[in-house]
This record gives sequence, structure tokens and C-alpha cells, in this order.
Amino acid sequence: MRTIKMATAVATASVSVALLAGCGDSGGGSEPFEGQSADDIAAKAVEATKQADSLHMKGDVRPENGGTVTLDVSVDQEKNCEGTIGTGGARADVRHADATLYLRGDEQYWREALRQQPDAAEGMAQKLDGRWVKMPAGDAATAGICDKQGFIAAMDEDESERQGMKRDGTTEVDGEEALKLTKKTSAGETLALYVATEGEPYILKSTTEGGKNPGSVTFSDYNEPVRAEQPPAGETVDLKELAGGQQT
Repeated sequence: MRTIKMATAVATASVSVALLAGCGDSGGGSEPFEGQSADDIAAKAVEATKQADSLHMKGDVRPENGGTVTLDVSVDQEKNCEGTIGTGGARADVRHADATLYLRGDEQYWREALRQQPDAAEGMAQKLDGRWVKMPAGDAATAGICDKQGFIAAMDEDESERQGMKRDGTTEVDGEEALKLTKKTSAGETLALYVATEGEPYILKSTTEGGKNPGSVTFSDYNEPVRAEQPPAGETVDLKELAGGQQT
């Protein structure tokens, strides 16, 4: 089981994604993916999801440092994205367009985001309230928010953890039929991966129940265009320039 780290300006969200496969039954009769092992099904789901032009991710996770992080983001192969992220009651809109990342949060959000720099938070939070903030290129705190390929690749990074999954019947995820694959870990977690049974075998949902970091993320709107646009100049502030001004 690979823990995915979604860095944000507020927190690092560790998303446990159950891309584990292995010695499940091969199925029979009218079961979906007839004759295929859980290992084969999970591998195909990962590949199909990687190849999709775009998708929408929505859910909540509990990072190792505590709290709950929510995400509701559409993202494509070119890292264009639009949606919201949040934690601890603070929420921010996120937009990545023309290779630039923008965040728009209220004063509470920026106080949380800058809590490691209390002097800066005091002077900047009010100025940033409700503004689209242009984040510095390569900023470690926000790297990965809009990286679809990096997010999916991280799911399958440790192949040694992709063993022991089994079929757990079919169910529905947002009206779509899905095959459920599950595994119980030695840490007391129950991991589940839901794979679309019709059309491409896309990942529809991933959950972790029990343990220290439960969470659930759904994946939808595959191949829908992500039309992220740069915010209006009058509503935008450059965080790097503003921080420089605070230091003078």
C-alpha cells in the first residue's frame, strides 16, 4: 500500500490508495473481468487511469500529522487544474493555468498556511484574503497539487505491497458499476479499490478504513476538459513579490 503525499500550503495529505492486487479469485460465470486475477485487474486499472486525459478527484484524508484534508479537484495530463483544497475548517480555491499555480483563500486559510511564519502571517493574511495568489514556481509547499501523472504513479510505486487482494463483489460508485477489491493489512487497515466494470477499467474509488490514516477518494469525470484560466490581473497578487516587500 503506497501512501500518496499531496502537499498543499496548509498540510500534506497522505492518501492511502489501495492499488494492491494479487492472489484473488479469477472469477467465473458472469462475473466482470472473467478469468482475470485481482492482480491483473488492478494493473489494468492503474494503466487506464494513467492514460486518461483528465479526471476529477474528490474526498477526504487524514494525514500523519493529524487533522483532515479535503480535496475536490479536476486535473488533466498537462497539469491544468481547478477546484478546492482545505483543512481544519480553512479552504482555498486552486487553479493551475499556463504553467502557473494560483490559490485563493480567506484570511483564516492564509493564517493557517503561514503559521510557521507568524510575523509574515500577521502582516499578510489580511492582504491575501480573497485574492488569487500567484505561488512561486517550484514552491515545495504546493508542488504536486495539480500533478495527475505523479499522483497516479505514486499509487503503484511499491510493487511489494500489491499482494493479497481479493475480489469482494460488485457495487455502485456514483451510479457506475464497480468491482471491489479488498485487503486487510497487519496494521488493522482495510484497503479497497473500486474498478469500473464497463468501458475502460478506470479507478472509481479508493478507501482506507481503520488504522491511523483512514480516508476515501473518488475518481470521476474521466476525459472531461479542464478549462482552467488565469485569474484577472486585478484580482491577483504575486506571493513572492509581496513577501519581498514585507522584508524591506
